Amino acid sequence: MSAAFTVRLDETTLGALDQLAEKTERSRNWLVAKAVENYVALNAWQVGKIETGLAAADRGEFASDAELARLRKKFAADT
Repeated sequence: MSAAFTVRLDETTLGALDQLAEKTERSRNWLVAKAVENYVALNAWQVGKIETGLAAADRGEFASDAELARLRKKFAADT
Protein backbone atom coordinates (compact mmCIF):
# COMPACT_ATOMS: atom_id res chain seq x y z
CA MET A 1 0.00 0.00 0.00
CA SER A 2 1.25 3.50 -0.72
CA ALA A 3 0.24 6.89 0.59
CA ALA A 4 0.32 10.24 -1.16
CA PHE A 5 1.90 13.43 0.14
CA THR A 6 3.04 16.72 -1.35
CA VAL A 7 6.65 17.68 -2.05
CA ARG A 8 7.63 21.24 -2.89
CA LEU A 9 10.60 21.72 -5.21
CA ASP A 10 12.19 24.84 -6.61
CA GLU A 11 11.72 25.43 -10.35
CA THR A 12 15.28 24.41 -11.22
CA THR A 13 15.00 21.06 -9.45
CA LEU A 14 11.56 20.44 -10.86
CA GLY A 15 12.82 21.16 -14.37
CA ALA A 16 15.74 18.78 -13.88
CA LEU A 17 13.35 16.14 -12.55
CA ASP A 18 11.11 16.53 -15.59
CA GLN A 19 14.08 16.21 -17.94
CA LEU A 20 15.27 13.09 -16.15
CA ALA A 21 11.77 11.62 -16.23
CA GLU A 22 11.57 12.20 -19.96
CA LYS A 23 15.02 10.80 -20.69
CA THR A 24 14.51 7.71 -18.54
CA GLU A 25 10.89 7.20 -19.57
CA ARG A 26 9.85 7.18 -15.93
CA SER A 27 7.28 9.30 -14.16
CA ARG A 28 8.10 12.11 -11.76
CA ASN A 29 6.41 10.09 -9.06
CA TRP A 30 8.53 6.99 -9.73
CA LEU A 31 11.77 8.99 -9.65
CA VAL A 32 10.87 10.83 -6.44
CA ALA A 33 9.70 7.62 -4.75
CA LYS A 34 12.99 5.89 -5.68
CA ALA A 35 15.04 8.88 -4.49
CA VAL A 36 13.29 8.90 -1.12
CA GLU A 37 13.58 5.11 -0.82
CA ASN A 38 17.34 5.25 -1.53
CA TYR A 39 17.86 8.20 0.83
CA VAL A 40 16.06 6.48 3.68
CA ALA A 41 17.94 3.19 3.13
CA LEU A 42 21.34 4.91 2.98
CA ASN A 43 20.72 7.01 6.07
CA ALA A 44 19.29 4.07 8.02
CA TRP A 45 22.45 2.09 7.16
CA GLN A 46 24.66 5.00 8.24
CA VAL A 47 22.80 5.52 11.53
CA GLY A 48 23.06 1.77 12.19
CA LYS A 49 26.83 1.85 11.66
CA ILE A 50 27.16 4.87 13.96
CA GLU A 51 25.09 3.16 16.65
CA THR A 52 27.21 0.02 16.34
CA GLY A 53 30.39 2.07 16.69
CA LEU A 54 29.08 3.96 19.69
CA ALA A 55 28.04 0.73 21.39
CA ALA A 56 31.54 -0.72 20.79
CA ALA A 57 33.09 2.44 22.23
CA ASP A 58 30.80 2.23 25.26
CA ARG A 59 32.12 -1.32 25.79
CA GLY A 60 35.68 0.02 25.59
CA GLU A 61 36.45 -1.69 22.29
CA PHE A 62 39.08 0.49 20.68
CA ALA A 63 41.89 -0.20 18.25
CA SER A 64 45.19 -1.07 19.89
CA ASP A 65 48.29 1.07 19.48
CA ALA A 66 49.74 -1.60 17.17
CA GLU A 67 46.61 -1.56 14.96
CA LEU A 68 46.72 2.23 14.73
CA ALA A 69 50.42 2.19 13.86
CA ARG A 70 49.75 -0.34 11.09
CA LEU A 71 46.99 1.87 9.66
CA ARG A 72 49.14 5.00 9.87
CA LYS A 73 51.91 3.21 7.98
CA LYS A 74 49.45 1.87 5.39
CA PHE A 75 47.92 5.27 4.64
CA ALA A 76 50.96 7.48 5.17
CA ALA A 77 51.71 9.77 2.25
CA ASP A 78 54.85 8.96 0.35
CA THR A 79 57.40 11.63 1.17
